[in-house]
Amino acid sequence: MSTTRSFTQPMIYMLIGSALILALSLGIRHAFGLYLVPMSHEFGWGHQVFSLAIAMQNLIWGAVQPITGAFADKYGSKIVVAVGGVLYCIGLLLMAMSSTSALLNLSAGLIIGLALSATSFSVLLSAVGRAVPPEKRGMAMGIASAAGSFGQFIMLPTTLLFLKHFGWSASLMISAILVALVLPLAWLLKAPIYQTKSGHAVSAPALSFKQVLHRVKQHKPFWFLAMGFLVCGFQVVFLGVHLPGYLIDHGFSATTGTVFLALIGLFNIVGTYTAGWLGDKYSKPKLLMWLYAIRGFSIIAFLALPLSLFTIYTFGIIMGLLWLSTVPLTNGIVAQMFGVKYLTMLSGLVFFTHQIGSFFGGWLGGLNHDLMGNYNYIWVISIVLSFFAVFMHSFVTEETVIHD
Repeated sequence: MSTTRSFTQPMIYMLIGSALILALSLGIRHAFGLYLVPMSHEFGWGHQVFSLAIAMQNLIWGAVQPITGAFADKYGSKIVVAVGGVLYCIGLLLMAMSSTSALLNLSAGLIIGLALSATSFSVLLSAVGRAVPPEKRGMAMGIASAAGSFGQFIMLPTTLLFLKHFGWSASLMISAILVALVLPLAWLLKAPIYQTKSGHAVSAPALSFKQVLHRVKQHKPFWFLAMGFLVCGFQVVFLGVHLPGYLIDHGFSATTGTVFLALIGLFNIVGTYTAGWLGDKYSKPKLLMWLYAIRGFSIIAFLALPLSLFTIYTFGIIMGLLWLSTVPLTNGIVAQMFGVKYLTMLSGLVFFTHQIGSFFGGWLGGLNHDLMGNYNYIWVISIVLSFFAVFMHSFVTEETVIHD
């Protein structure tokens, strides 16, 4: 295998740094659902208060992601990720002191939302995508995504242990210390843009920023892809935030919900890596259609079968395989359509729709619970949206609009 087709040392450092940052950033965020019950009980909040803060977090994260992505495209991922790490620490420390809904919205909502826009998939996977050869892009993104999943698996039982022994406030402070590791890890993100044997960067389209945006605006498959990603956001945030509470409502312990989310994180490692690998070999839009269809049928089966530890944990395994498998496939399609020069910003545009879905999945889940005492309507919406996503992706192609 030629050197240009192999991962060079800077590429490997980039991959390691991105993987560890995603593990920390997404692992800590994935455990936020465990704070819903203890914080709501201590301050006498309904589920809607905490749910709204997390919903705001996701909406702000998505709204500023294209802007954060544009900064990363222009100034480099290293600086953007380091700033995001600082904001993440501040947000967690303020969240640990949140005794009012206003302070919770400021910390968990605004500040951590801004931090996640700089320390999560759009910035880090785009950095990886630029650094590796196009034929290995899907696999590299899958590896980085899988590491984020491993962080989710590790942080859930760890957070539950902290909550049981130290309480929710101290647990958030410990998380702030852990996320401070993002700052030194950010300096590993300095691999140059991949170049061909002739020395030409693969990401140098002779189009201006405005010209690229004009192409994007007119390209309908891009917006069908974005609408499908909205469904992913709705489902993962609803399950991540509300499934532990749903299980408590049905007589199961907080440990059961933690194991469910940990299984998602564990099997997400397999799912994201496999999705990235398959995306280099088969049609990414068709793979996404299968993913969303299986999600829909899995939710139907989970609700139809008697609730037991077996059905809960089996559902966690299945959802884990499908959880973030959409991310390397979706980002890979964007890179195929428009190249990698503006990949962070364009991935951010698609991700914004994901976060609109996340907002409604988080907020409506809490609202439905407070008004009706259950999550029935949200389950129905989740099922309908699965097949809506299948329909949307049937119009998505991998046609190259801007050549690398």
